[in-house]
Amino acid sequence: MQYRKIGKWGVKVSEVALGSWLTYGGTVEEKNSIKQIHHAFEQGINFFDTANVYAHGASEVVVGKALKNMKRESCFIGTKVFFPMGEGPNDKGLSRKHVVEQCHASLKRLNLDCIDLLQCHRFDPEVPMEELVRTMDDLTRQGKILYWGVSEWSGSQIEDAYRVADLLNAPPPISNQPCYNMLTRNIEASVMPTCERLGVGQVVFSPLAQGVLTGKYAPGKAIPADSRAADSRVNMFMMGRSLMSDETLQRVEKLKAVADEEKLTLSQVALAWCLRTNNVASVIIGATKTSQIDENVKAAGVRLTSDAMSKIESILGQVSARH
Repeated sequence: MQYRKIGKWGVKVSEVALGSWLTYGGTVEEKNSIKQIHHAFEQGINFFDTANVYAHGASEVVVGKALKNMKRESCFIGTKVFFPMGEGPNDKGLSRKHVVEQCHASLKRLNLDCIDLLQCHRFDPEVPMEELVRTMDDLTRQGKILYWGVSEWSGSQIEDAYRVADLLNAPPPISNQPCYNMLTRNIEASVMPTCERLGVGQVVFSPLAQGVLTGKYAPGKAIPADSRAADSRVNMFMMGRSLMSDETLQRVEKLKAVADEEKLTLSQVALAWCLRTNNVASVIIGATKTSQIDENVKAAGVRLTSDAMSKIESILGQVSARH
């Protein structure tokens, strides 16, 4: 495993991270989930990403149980706050009240004294940036969190957070967690340049485009019953990004040929492609089997040849920047 700093900041995370959306606390049985998390750790993964809203807290509980038999100081644990955790008017968003309460709830579910990275799962236009930055500053000073980050924020929103943090002499966000892969490249326009200038690192989700970049889907063929696309929630996500169109799947078939030439799997090429830029600190994978973890960790340290990169860019062409 190879490790990278998140942006300009000192902490180092594994190039491949393990996430838990729709898996741990959800479709994967608890005992198997814990086994997979332990296996990932044995393969060198030190970054484990979850969120309070994943399985309505159950994902954090499973991750917390897995951590009991792991060396805590060797792990980097990220979770998130924003989406509704109840029906009350203050049970969602990024208000001081909700963030503090959910930080405490996440600590309890994870059975931790401190969260390494607390991320704002989305931007909240109803909360002043001063309120959010000061809240994260207080949680840091109290030892409840080490760092904070954001997810799916625009370049201007990230820049505003930095500006306010500087004014308040408070810690700024160190990371952004966007959707980023060969088929979804919208962050390249303004988010990445802004983050590179500020020293914010990307920890990207869906680097395999919800499985499309594994080659398991083919144009004109039925969706495999045991695949992620068979889940209506994932399918809606994929359709919204045009990931299942015949045009996209035809591109994927051509990418598979490049992977074969490089003697790599398409998954490994897709992850290595994301990691081609140092601004991407880690790619967050999901897994339901240890074999998937074994395959994907082999992407760490892979540097694609210039010939492969040229062919990939030619195949991708003007990939839609639809978000």
